[in-house]
Amino acid sequence: MSDLSRRDFLKLARNGFLYLSGALALGGLLRFLDYEPNPAPQTEFDLGPASNYPLNSRTLLSEPPAVLIHADSGFTALSLICTHLGCTVEQRPDGFTCPCHGSRYDANGNVTHGPAQKALPALRLEVTEKGHLKLFTD
Repeated sequence: MSDLSRRDFLKLARNGFLYLSGALALGGLLRFLDYEPNPAPQTEFDLGPASNYPLNSRTLLSEPPAVLIHADSGFTALSLICTHLGCTVEQRPDGFTCPCHGSRYDANGNVTHGPAQKALPALRLEVTEKGHLKLFTD
């Protein structure tokens, strides 16, 4: 085996580093192209039988953050996402309060104190043929 000159060793080292950096870059590119974003959030929720919610009741739902209201006129649902910056509001005896910036809503979701400008949005509800409630957040 012949002795390696300093020049040959530096060429060999340079080429090795170039091949290594090229392989690492190609690996990173393949990982980037193979990226799968998070799946879309669920927009349809089965809340169970409508008979589980007595007349004149208000039920807090954790997923999605909403309140289900069963009144004489039927079922309604309000989102508990603050219309100011998207925080989850908390229930109070007189309505709802946003813990982030202090917006307040009455029991029907109407703004009573800003900075929020819009009322809590109503969510779409359907009763299935089997008598189950389905809540839609889209």
